[in-house]
Amino acid sequence: MEKEKIKTVVRLGYAQVAKDGGSCCGPQTSGCCGVNVSKEISKGIGYSEDEMNSVPDGANLGLGCGNPVALASLKQGEVVLDLGSGAGFDCFLASARVGEKGRVIGVDMTPEMLEKARENAAKGGYKNVEFRLGEIENLPVADNQVDIIISNCVINLSPDKEQVFREAYRVLKPGGRLMVSDIVLLEKLPGAIQQSVAAYIGCLAGAALKEQYLDAVKQAGFKDVKIIDESSFGADYMANDPTAQAILMDEKVSRDDLKKLGKAVRSIKVSASKPA
Repeated sequence: MEKEKIKTVVRLGYAQVAKDGGSCCGPQTSGCCGVNVSKEISKGIGYSEDEMNSVPDGANLGLGCGNPVALASLKQGEVVLDLGSGAGFDCFLASARVGEKGRVIGVDMTPEMLEKARENAAKGGYKNVEFRLGEIENLPVADNQVDIIISNCVINLSPDKEQVFREAYRVLKPGGRLMVSDIVLLEKLPGAIQQSVAAYIGCLAGAALKEQYLDAVKQAGFKDVKIIDESSFGADYMANDPTAQAILMDEKVSRDDLKKLGKAVRSIKVSASKPA
């Protein structure tokens, strides 16, 4: 699938999620998503009840694959940038960590998500959080402005991950940090899944091989690149995951393909730093 077509597919898919208040890292299927499912998904990937209850209703759409804020060691007064900020969940959690003297910037390419995030910020009275429309391959942020970049299951959606990490490096201050949760692959996906629209929206078809992903971080100039946590998406999980069910609705994707997918997909948390 061509890069611009991928972006269009992802933008339209997440616009629908924003409108529906969906979750599941992809398109809704009838009855599969909602607030309770979003909370269950978030609890399973590392968010506490206190964190989930501290943000406005509608901020947590259950779209992540980890909790980068918990691992980021945020400090009072820091400037945080969230790549693919969605409805603002991680931004609002970061807001409390950096305090009144800190600042949180969320960037998202989907206007409907941006509108939802701004509504949530107004509801919660977050004065140190702002949301900007833009693509993570071309960030609307000046050079050397940010102390730490976080991202949660978003970079895998980009068809140009190398450019995403180059941009991340550009906007970080010297000595700045990167902390991302993302989806990677241990082996190539079956061809039918690579071409599945549902798999692109669901954070799967766009995922890179693990070593390629880490190499993209290193090639951008980052040092101390580490996987600090890694977990599998087992076949049983994939068989019950709503996104996987949406993929199965694609007549080109078989259950055998889905089983291969379960063995290939990993969730990783990656840290890195820009040399001081």
